[in-house]
Amino acid sequence: MYFDAASTAPLHPVARQALTAALDEGWADPARLYRSGRQARMLLDAARETVAAVLGTRADEISFTASGTQAVQLGLLGALAGNRRRGGHFVHSAVEHSSVLHVAERHESAGGEVSVAPVDRGGRADPAAFAALLRPDTALAALQSANHEVGTVQPVGEVAVLCAGAGVPLLVDAAQSAGRVDVPAGWSLLTASAHKWGGPPGVGVLAVRKGVRYASPLPADEREGGRVPGYVNVPAIVAAAASLRAVRAEAERENARLHALVERIRTRVPRLVPEVEVVGDPVRRLPHIVTFSCLYVDGEVLLTELDRAGFAVSSGSSCASSTLTPSHVLAAMGVLTEGNVRVSLPYGTAEADVERFLAVLPDLVAGVRAPLGLDLPAPTPTAIGAAPRAEGRAGAESEERQATDGGGSAGARSVGAGSERPEASGRVTVIDALGKRCPLPVIELAKRIGEVPPGGTVVVLADDEAARLDIPAWCGMRGQEYAGEAPAAEYGGDRGSAYLVVRRTT
Repeated sequence: MYFDAASTAPLHPVARQALTAALDEGWADPARLYRSGRQARMLLDAARETVAAVLGTRADEISFTASGTQAVQLGLLGALAGNRRRGGHFVHSAVEHSSVLHVAERHESAGGEVSVAPVDRGGRADPAAFAALLRPDTALAALQSANHEVGTVQPVGEVAVLCAGAGVPLLVDAAQSAGRVDVPAGWSLLTASAHKWGGPPGVGVLAVRKGVRYASPLPADEREGGRVPGYVNVPAIVAAAASLRAVRAEAERENARLHALVERIRTRVPRLVPEVEVVGDPVRRLPHIVTFSCLYVDGEVLLTELDRAGFAVSSGSSCASSTLTPSHVLAAMGVLTEGNVRVSLPYGTAEADVERFLAVLPDLVAGVRAPLGLDLPAPTPTAIGAAPRAEGRAGAESEERQATDGGGSAGARSVGAGSERPEASGRVTVIDALGKRCPLPVIELAKRIGEVPPGGTVVVLADDEAARLDIPAWCGMRGQEYAGEAPAAEYGGDRGSAYLVVRRTT
């Protein structure tokens, strides 16, 4: 079962048909005047008109790029260059796609300034806080239409009004929402990506409103309004436009159906799996995305077990990422990152597929957790109609990876009362989790919290960045008090940080 449409959607049947036809009719150079060139040009113009109509813009404001990422990067760099006389200040939200963050890094390295608007625990930017960052020298602002990891819909319309009032152009990354929902008006630049809505990969969209100052960051080229150099892939663009029109026509009915399936996952997973946090705004969200995090679970192990059971999902956990750092989106939200699972349903997902996912998930999570020896309530198969045992088995491999990740379980030592830290009341337990990747520090914390009396303090030494997010999140879920962070050296550590937890519940 493919549940990763937010990464890339399956090719829509209409896209497949249009691509096949366009390969025969639109293969020639659309810039040429002979018959086959004119035919290709007609197809390209028609595709541009279709995309413009769906996105609510003019056809001559649309340029096609090689990807959504390229569209974002060209849009940002071109708008920053076009508004350089105004200043070098750039504002974006903390949960933007990495393509925005990378441009921001480059802009800073070139001498520009960047301000980052925070988000709430649901992943939503506050319009007033966003607008407060705008300055007379702000050249550009960027805000995604909806978040790619948790599905939270951003207040684009409100922010657009505030940006317009300050005379600041706003780029909206609509990669996750284009074709599914309307993008609010008021944007200056808009980007999208065809493979997110069921079109072929290799087609991005960059829309630049008339009157918006834009200077291409690349050498001049006569194609695509001078914004995107190089030969365009007419057959792929035709297929992208056809599928965009098709999914938009189906959107109202399909969104309602997917919204109900996602709501079923949102409400039932916490009942079926203990110690789970569903993240993202529960109301202002895309209809097809739901994200949750499971305490004490290695995200990579859980994704592997789900894959064995026949489910393709993604994760923002650090252990499941190529960078070994937790998702910047989850970090900005301040939510649990370990054991993170994003489910994003493609068009046509059957109710039976979602039911099967809910049936196998509890046993998979329980199997991954089993070797840890934690006192957790068992899943209740009767709550989901006597769910069968999962096809995937979180057995020896899961046990080995959870127990030995980073060199074995974390050691601990205790020091008596009278610690140098005033937060301690009674005995202090210091857990040395240095060199251990999450979720191991949190697992050791859960095992050792009972060793101190109520009011006592547990100090976790850790150098994994995810611990800074997951330990406070664990405290919130388990009713314990997070007392802050201190240098690890104050508790005998030679690196990393010390995270202080005061025991409040039994």
